[in-house]
Amino acid sequence: MGKIKIGVFGAGRGKTMIHEMLNNPDAEVVAICDKYQPLLDECREIADAKGVKIALYSNFEDFFQHDMDAVVMANYAHEHAKFGIRLLKSGRHILSEVLTCANLKEAVELIETVEETGKLYSYAENYCFFNTTYEMRRRYKAGDIGELMQAEGEYIHDCSGIWPQITYGERDHWRNRMSSVFYCTHSLGPILNATGLRPIYVNGFETPNMPFMRNLGWGAGSAGTLMVTLENGAIVKSIDMCLKGHSINYRMWGDTGMMETDHYESGTLHVYREHGQNDRGDWEKYVPKFTNEAANNSGHWGGDFFTSWYFVRALMGDTEAKDNIIDVYSAVDMCLPGILGYRSILEDNRRFAIPNLRNKAERDAVRGDTFCTFEESAGDMFVPNNAAQANRNERIPDSVYDEVRRRWENGEPG
Repeated sequence: MGKIKIGVFGAGRGKTMIHEMLNNPDAEVVAICDKYQPLLDECREIADAKGVKIALYSNFEDFFQHDMDAVVMANYAHEHAKFGIRLLKSGRHILSEVLTCANLKEAVELIETVEETGKLYSYAENYCFFNTTYEMRRRYKAGDIGELMQAEGEYIHDCSGIWPQITYGERDHWRNRMSSVFYCTHSLGPILNATGLRPIYVNGFETPNMPFMRNLGWGAGSAGTLMVTLENGAIVKSIDMCLKGHSINYRMWGDTGMMETDHYESGTLHVYREHGQNDRGDWEKYVPKFTNEAANNSGHWGGDFFTSWYFVRALMGDTEAKDNIIDVYSAVDMCLPGILGYRSILEDNRRFAIPNLRNKAERDAVRGDTFCTFEESAGDMFVPNNAAQANRNERIPDSVYDEVRRRWENGEPG
């Protein structure tokens, strides 16, 4: 088999994946698409430095016609399913950046397209492949802490400092329209990936919308929390987004032990294990090694290497890689709690059942469900992302977005 011909849709986040694919001996980057010409110019420089020829497109329809085996979806996060379904139906394999889908209807369509085409779908949730979170998966599957009872995942990222650079002052940018709990897979994903357990219920909560985010154009609750019940009865608290002090942390309590990562990306794992007697055990503290040393030089603490590496290796027929990719069913499981969690927020935090979209009957029940905060995807089920906030009847002035755009154009922080 020759090299896998890779296209990249979205050159902002996609630049990282371009670097990974250019360094992969089994991959060949053949085409890149982005609407923003300066990003395409940067990609041309990257290609020239590597001595390779890559076609550059500013229009998706032209990119779509290029000869490609697989496409990295790094475009706007709420549009991955829409474009991914078209690419799958055209015979391309998909590596999708976060997130999977905008609503339940898209989730059903994506799953059925993967099933019908037989093409490989892999979800690039890189937080599942840190040295710590991947080690938690290995140790949980080895039974080192027993059966999961409780877990916590947090992705605290105060984005206010970079909001101009990631939203460009666009009122309709997806980040300005997402709900407080939409971007949930960095916190929830590693717990689900480690345990293999499916989420079955969710309750959603959010903080008030604070001026430090509202004054940058985001009207949703500044941070959100999901309380997720798993199929074995375990409870997961998942907390995301704009609180002060950056922190990434995962904790898992089983019936014979527990595991916890350090905060602030230190790469250290703490493990407590009992040895056949209640409340009698030992603690370990160590920095797990990556299963491939090339990850040491990769973005997102090694995660970017593994999402792209396993995808390409799976396409080459590597069975171990196929076992390690996050398939379409698991990807949807990671995303649906955020979609339904916002419904919970709007209905006084009541519990919502999360459908198992592996089952046709459960798909049929939500096949037409377009509830989401993105008007073009939601139709008559549209709900604004600030619907639960006290300021829900207030429209953020155009002057706010004008100022954010000015900061972006001048390279100023939020």
